[in-house]
Amino acid sequence: MSDGILDEAYGRLHRTGPEFEGWLSNHGPMAVEALVRHGHGTRVHRWLDDYLRRLDDLPRGLAPIDDWRAALGDPKRAGDWLTHFDHELREHPWQDVLGTWWPRLLPGIAAGATHGVIRVGHAVRVLRTDGVNTARLAELGQALGYWAARWQPVPGAGPLTGHSDVATALAGVPRLPDQTGGIRDRLGRLAGVPDWAGAAVALRPPAGPAEAERTLTDLVHRTGLDYLRFGHGNPVMLVHAVTAPTAVLRTLPALDPALWAPSVAAAWSATAAVTSVYAPPVAAAPPAVTPGDPGEVFARAARHGDAHVVKLADAVLDVHAATGDGRVLAAAGYAGQLI
Repeated sequence: MSDGILDEAYGRLHRTGPEFEGWLSNHGPMAVEALVRHGHGTRVHRWLDDYLRRLDDLPRGLAPIDDWRAALGDPKRAGDWLTHFDHELREHPWQDVLGTWWPRLLPGIAAGATHGVIRVGHAVRVLRTDGVNTARLAELGQALGYWAARWQPVPGAGPLTGHSDVATALAGVPRLPDQTGGIRDRLGRLAGVPDWAGAAVALRPPAGPAEAERTLTDLVHRTGLDYLRFGHGNPVMLVHAVTAPTAVLRTLPALDPALWAPSVAAAWSATAAVTSVYAPPVAAAPPAVTPGDPGEVFARAARHGDAHVVKLADAVLDVHAATGDGRVLAAAGYAGQLI
C-alpha cells in the first residue's frame, strides 16, 4: 500500500467534519483507504479535490466529555467527542482505547447509518496491517468520535437467542411496510413491524471465536449475494448491509475474543435493520453482470468514483478471498450500474 498517499489524504480530510449538508456522512477517509489499498492511490488526490468541496469544517467543541453516557448520541457534542478521542489516543495505546470503547459503542451500531462502525473498521485495518503513525491514530480518533456522537441503537437488538443460520435468518427478516424517510425515522418504526422482535435475535449465536469469524464471513457473503436480488430497492443504503458487518469482521482481530460474540450480534442487528427498512419485499432476478477478476472489479469501481461503489467493491473482494465464490464480485458491478 502507498502509505504516503494515504497519510497525505488523511491530513487533508482531518480538517473536515465527519458529516456535511446536515447529517450526510463524510466518506472520504473510507474511500481513499480502499483506493490506496487496492493499488489506485494515483486517483486519490484528484478524487479528493472534488470531494473536499462538499465537506464542512471540523466542528468545534463545547466542553470536555465528563459523563460519557449522557453524551452518547448527541451530535451537538461531535467536536467534544473528536477532542476526547484525540486525547485518548495520544495518551494510551490504540488497542487499549479500542478495547475500552468498542463495547460501549457497539450497542449504538446504527450510528450515522452504520458509518461510525464502518469508518472504525477501515481505520483499524490500516493500524493492524500497515503500522501506526500520527495520521492513522488521528483517523481512528475521528472515527470513534463520530460513532459516539451519532450513537444509535437498533430497536430490539440484543444477545442472539435464535437457531437459524445466516441464510435462513436473512430470509426471515420482515420488511418495513412504510419505506419512506431517512434511516433514523425508519429505524424508529421498526418496533411496530410484526415479527421484527424475533428477527432481530434470530441468528444462531456463535459457539466460540472461530465460529464468530465464520458467521460474520457468511453474513458478508450472503448480503453481497442478496444485493444482486434486492439492491435495486435502494442501491446506496443497501450497500451498508454488506459494509457494516465487513467493518466488524475486520476489527475482530484487534479485540479481546470475549467481545467477538456480542460483535456478531450487533453486526447482525445492523444488517437485519438495513435490510428490513430498505430492501423490497420481493426479490428481482439477479442482473446479468460479468464479475471479472478481482483486480478488474475494483478498477471499475475506482473509475466509477462513487464512494459507495468503491467501498462495496472493497468488501466483496475481501469475502471473495475468504470464500472463493466469484458470484459475489458481481455486486460491485451491479452497484456501479445502479448508483
